[in-house]
Amino acid sequence: MIARLLPVRNLATDSRGATLVEFGFVIGPLCLIIMGIADLGYQSYLNAVTKGVLDQAARAASVGTMTSAQIDTYINQRMTPIVSKKGSVDITKTSYYNFSRIGKPEKILTDTAPLGTYNAGDCFEDSNGNGIYDTSAGATGLGSADDVVYYQVTVTMPRLFPMAKILGWPATQTAKSSVILRNQPWSNQITPTKVCT
Repeated sequence: MIARLLPVRNLATDSRGATLVEFGFVIGPLCLIIMGIADLGYQSYLNAVTKGVLDQAARAASVGTMTSAQIDTYINQRMTPIVSKKGSVDITKTSYYNFSRIGKPEKILTDTAPLGTYNAGDCFEDSNGNGIYDTSAGATGLGSADDVVYYQVTVTMPRLFPMAKILGWPATQTAKSSVILRNQPWSNQITPTKVCT
């Protein structure tokens, strides 16, 4: 009975179902490519939104209309619809006396031997007001009028698609954005004090 339904000699030339087999070979890589493109597109979207939100918050802070806590709240409120519940938003704000101090140690005013390094007997400009010499001249927060503020936001969240492991990507995606703005001169800038040890 079975031999009558499927004659063996016709099996080699029968092409019914070939499309289904070919589709089976193509669908896996095709889905992986589509998910990869969508994931990279979402990463670009996340970077753009993070940059836009940070720029708006920093601009409002530079004219003195927002406090440090208000900036944090503003950024978190704007990023919450985008970042899932398992994601996080990290915000840092560091103020400097001027642009030339960013990423540098506090300025040594009187230098004793050995020259070029801070040691006992040296005087320095206490940029952050803590009374001790720091290798980073920045102070946490928004600073005062006419100070330069370095803002950085890091957004971390799980990937949209589970194909990250297959491609060797991390399970989370991260968007970082930073901006440096000088506060408006709404009052006199606080001059750093001279400290001698």
